[in-house]
Amino acid sequence: MTRTLSRARRTPHTTGAVIAALLVLSACSSSDDAASGAGSSASHPAKPSGTVTVFAAASLQESFTALGEEFERTYPGTKVVLNFGGSDALAASITSGAPADVFAAASTGTMAIVTEAGDNASTPVTFARNQLEIATRPGNPDEVASLKDLTRSGLKVVLCDRTVPCGTAAQKALDASGLRLTPASYEQDVRSALTKVELKEADAALVYRTDVRAAGDKVEGVDFPESADAVNDYPIVPLKDAPNAEAAKAFVALVRSTEGQKALTEAGFLKP
Repeated sequence: MTRTLSRARRTPHTTGAVIAALLVLSACSSSDDAASGAGSSASHPAKPSGTVTVFAAASLQESFTALGEEFERTYPGTKVVLNFGGSDALAASITSGAPADVFAAASTGTMAIVTEAGDNASTPVTFARNQLEIATRPGNPDEVASLKDLTRSGLKVVLCDRTVPCGTAAQKALDASGLRLTPASYEQDVRSALTKVELKEADAALVYRTDVRAAGDKVEGVDFPESADAVNDYPIVPLKDAPNAEAAKAFVALVRSTEGQKALTEAGFLKP
């Protein structure tokens, strides 16, 4: 050290040149670091935080509740607020200005209500598909074996309202089989239709296979071939005026991820 300092005193011009060079290198290094940091920030966006509000079709209740819990575990400090209901009612709420970050609909038709109003932040993507099934009381006491059986006299059947996706799908299935059915009631969403059977207020209902599976031993499911003519695509999209845009994108990404698709398949949904 002493020898270096002594030598430095004997060569002042050399020392000045070295210092100047070091300053240039330092400036370059700082510039590179800043550029590197900017690139890193761009390629690795900030983790989502805060509350993300998801409007989702009633038939997504079980699977999205599980995915919401997974989202909160993955991103500590976040909170997922889920609002389930008939897709048409949810779409109307969004176009009327209800604060929401994500919309997951049970049909492309109801999603179109939102996209035509310009409330979507990007192009909706299909993340799942769903198929109808007949829900009967446990043990199927009325021996319902086909869609035609639902037209029997004295059988109390409920359907979803024709304005909601499960009602539209039910009508498609009935039209495909050339059948006419006058239900005991039209329900505003698929959960309400299923509940009528669970409470023994109806003998049968046309609902989604995912809802039959979620109900467990409270109902019994009956497959029917005409359901293949009425399969619904489920689209999802982050919303344009989302209060929490970053969390909205992250939630949509989770739904479309391998883990999200596994949860949906286990719930009975078909792959997109």
